[in-house]
Amino acid sequence: MTNISLKQFNLISPGLAKKTVFILLVVIIFDFFMFPMPILASNTEKSFGINKIIEFIDENLGFNKNKFVNTLPQNEDLKLKITGNYTITAYTSEVAQCDSSPCITANGFNVCEHAIEDTIAANFLPLGSKIRIPDLFGDRVFVVRDRMNKRYQNRLDIWMIDKADAVNFGVKLAKVDILE
Repeated sequence: MTNISLKQFNLISPGLAKKTVFILLVVIIFDFFMFPMPILASNTEKSFGINKIIEFIDENLGFNKNKFVNTLPQNEDLKLKITGNYTITAYTSEVAQCDSSPCITANGFNVCEHAIEDTIAANFLPLGSKIRIPDLFGDRVFVVRDRMNKRYQNRLDIWMIDKADAVNFGVKLAKVDILE
């Protein structure tokens, strides 16, 4: 029989093992003292009950899930950056008008799932820019999420759900407010 020494089974050095254990202890202690929320949440649920917490939020914050509307909030804090007259057209999510994935915009946004007509395609504005078209849509804010064919440099294309609405919209020239 051969004697097997323990040195053959050391995967890491003893010094590295001590450092690793120390770091793990520091992380666990830090996590416990800096992020005690699960403990507090479980105590709150036991003492108040989850239904009382939901009632408190509904009564004091005015949140009512039955009043939820699937629209974006109007932001009056946006300031006017530039105003200009641009040609405006409309498009829908069709392979004939877009590419092989008609619901996905240039920035990866899915307009079909979102189903709110607040998306604009424009080549001369950065993605994420916000605009208003006061003559046609009042204070409604649109977001640039898509691009057009590169031959259209000074044109806006509004995404619409219904093809008939897009065809009826036609081609318009209107004042556009580009917001900060």
